[in-house]
Amino acid sequence: MRQRLLGADFSVSAIGLGCMGMSEFYGPRDDAESLETLARAVDLGIDFLDTADMYGPHHNEELIGRFLRESGARVKIATKFGINRKPGEYARSLDNGTGYMRRACEGSLKRLGVERIDLYYGHRVNRDQPIEETMEGLATLRREGKIAHIGLCEVSAETLRRAHAVHPVTALQTEYSLWTRDVEAEILPACRELGIGFVAYSPLGRGFLTGRFQAGEAFGEDDFRANLPRFAEENARINGAMVDVVRAVAAAKGCTPAQLALAWLLARGGDIVPIPGTKRIRYLEENAAAPSVTLSGAEMARLEGAILGLTVAGERYTAEGMKGVNA
Repeated sequence: MRQRLLGADFSVSAIGLGCMGMSEFYGPRDDAESLETLARAVDLGIDFLDTADMYGPHHNEELIGRFLRESGARVKIATKFGINRKPGEYARSLDNGTGYMRRACEGSLKRLGVERIDLYYGHRVNRDQPIEETMEGLATLRREGKIAHIGLCEVSAETLRRAHAVHPVTALQTEYSLWTRDVEAEILPACRELGIGFVAYSPLGRGFLTGRFQAGEAFGEDDFRANLPRFAEENARINGAMVDVVRAVAAAKGCTPAQLALAWLLARGGDIVPIPGTKRIRYLEENAAAPSVTLSGAEMARLEGAILGLTVAGERYTAEGMKGVNA
């Protein structure tokens, strides 16, 4: 597995592994299967695992902590703080205060069973709490050796610049895929101006870009896609036009739609690290092969031209999920 550099000095595998779905949001959890998938990821050279304290809540960090303890694997862990949820509820509140941050960091360290978190993100920004104070708190945690690198999620270009002026930000994590490209206007250019790496979550459109879902498909009540606007029947029917394009270009290339979508992201710049999430080995192996798919300039142009003008119907999240997005 090739490596990519986030920020000035944080080297990670070109493809990371989003671990959220191992705990919730995408159907029932299966810890045994997830542990096998984590082990296979390490075998494939993936050394960048993404989690957060609110996944579960807490279950995901505990699962990764168990994996690290039982396997002795040497990987880089990114986790997050800032979203408060009660178990079983999707509703959330945002807290970037330094007191809460410290308690959250200590909790994550304990659950993960590590002495230092490799990359610690502010998960969402509360617009009523100055980003400068949040960054000062994160800088203090770094000086104390509790975290190695500082990251932010889903912030605006303006907020990113204000944050970076207080302390260097190593990585920005934001949704980015063929059907979510708004970061290209201001946020990605700001990252490149400041030398900040970009971590792309939901690079497969929560599975939609793989072509495995059809308009009107029913999701289980424990799968949050059932309530996401883009997966609503009429929106999914409109969005299916993009999937048709991805399928056609992938077939011509001799790869899967998932691999094509990831290869497109990797080709957008060497500072981009996608973190597709899965709890199943077969999808993990498919995703891990994406860096070997090299798209020529002509192939990129064909793909870009084919999706030009296509409509993406529906918001990324419900109103509750949009809290703190582009803050």
